Amino acid sequence: MTRTRKTICTLICLAFFAVLAVMPGSFILQKNVYRQLPLFRFLERKAAHDFQRKDPDTYAKIVENHTESLGAMVEKENEEVRDEQEKAVAENSVGQAEDVERKTEDVEPTETTEGVKKTESTVTAEAEPGQAQTEIKTKEEDKQQQKEPSEDENIKQTEKDSEKETDKSQQDKPATVIPEVTQTILASNSIQPAPRIDLSPQTLADYDYLMNQFFIVDSQTTTNADQLNAAELLGEDLTIQKDAAKPQILLYHTHSQEAFVDSKEGEVEDTIIGVGNYLTELLTKNYGYQVIHVTEAFDMESGELNRSAAYDYAGPYLEMILEENPSIEVVIDLHRDGVPENRHLVTEINGKPTAQIMFYNGLSYTTARGNLDYLPNPYIQDNLAFSFQMEYQAAQYYPDFYRGIYLAGYRYNLHLRPRSVLVEAGAQTNTVQEVKNAMEPFADILNRVLQN
Repeated sequence: MTRTRKTICTLICLAFFAVLAVMPGSFILQKNVYRQLPLFRFLERKAAHDFQRKDPDTYAKIVENHTESLGAMVEKENEEVRDEQEKAVAENSVGQAEDVERKTEDVEPTETTEGVKKTESTVTAEAEPGQAQTEIKTKEEDKQQQKEPSEDENIKQTEKDSEKETDKSQQDKPATVIPEVTQTILASNSIQPAPRIDLSPQTLADYDYLMNQFFIVDSQTTTNADQLNAAELLGEDLTIQKDAAKPQILLYHTHSQEAFVDSKEGEVEDTIIGVGNYLTELLTKNYGYQVIHVTEAFDMESGELNRSAAYDYAGPYLEMILEENPSIEVVIDLHRDGVPENRHLVTEINGKPTAQIMFYNGLSYTTARGNLDYLPNPYIQDNLAFSFQMEYQAAQYYPDFYRGIYLAGYRYNLHLRPRSVLVEAGAQTNTVQEVKNAMEPFADILNRVLQN
């Protein structure tokens, strides 16, 4: 053995015994010595980090904790904003009341009573618009109240009769009334956003997060990050110019016979058509759109229920209406979903039991056949943007209202207009009233997308 080799062997032995002297426990316990080496530790930590990052369950848990934390922060901020607004309104009301008091002292005695009453009524209408808004009632609610008046309503009616007898002159004075449309818009605008998930652009850019929070993909189709790009979907301009002089919205029901848990047999108003009647009323009277509501029974054949060709029957009929009314820019196919009998799709909005909704989009693509060229839809991306923008508004203003956007493989007549959507409102386990209540927040988020 040469001198050089002896030197190298000596150095290796010294290094071995040096390691043994520093970490004797590892040898005594028969552990792997290489695990104590700095290079191995670095590589081990990096591998663990990469695994955790790629582990979907761990990632989903991190996202869930993150969104819950952000949601709590947003709710707290919204509560603070509401408290400040209420405080400002209260201070403003007190200040205006004091101004009224000072003004009445300078009024001639003969004008005092009438002047004060007129001023007070004006102050009330201007300073407390929320009070007028809370008294907005739909026709459906009015009908129910006429049938079964509550104790509070009887008391209010007695007070009104008393006021009429004590001050008949007041009847001849014009009342300050806020138009119904204005009241509804003010009421919807007064709702403060309170999202329970993270809606920041950075978070929505995460495809996995977007899918988990907003979309449900049918097993027969598939999608990808290019098709579901949140920034592009939210960036598409879907607004329209409101014009009540011509039809702008087409509402129809491919499955017109869908009913609910308490529907009366033979009562059209208790079916999805009745829900469509109420939505038409809201969009027309409260938001100023002109709506064509189609009530044709596309799922009935020779007096029998047959849904096998309902979409085929509906298509030509709808195309004829659209050709006659080129001003129509929005097409809504209103359905109710079918769920297990022990499932109840309901939440509470504005103190009312409200059915939850789900949007439904067709991609004209199945995993078995690929692109369905025989079902072309040039508006797939527009339809997705329309659904996603409404879902985004719901996530801000009605976080418990939406169930997601279901992506299926076929077309479902969503090729008729860029702003076409299929809506599943509640299910067969909901009551008629729960589903009609759902039309109020739905009309609000629809209007926000069309007018923002």
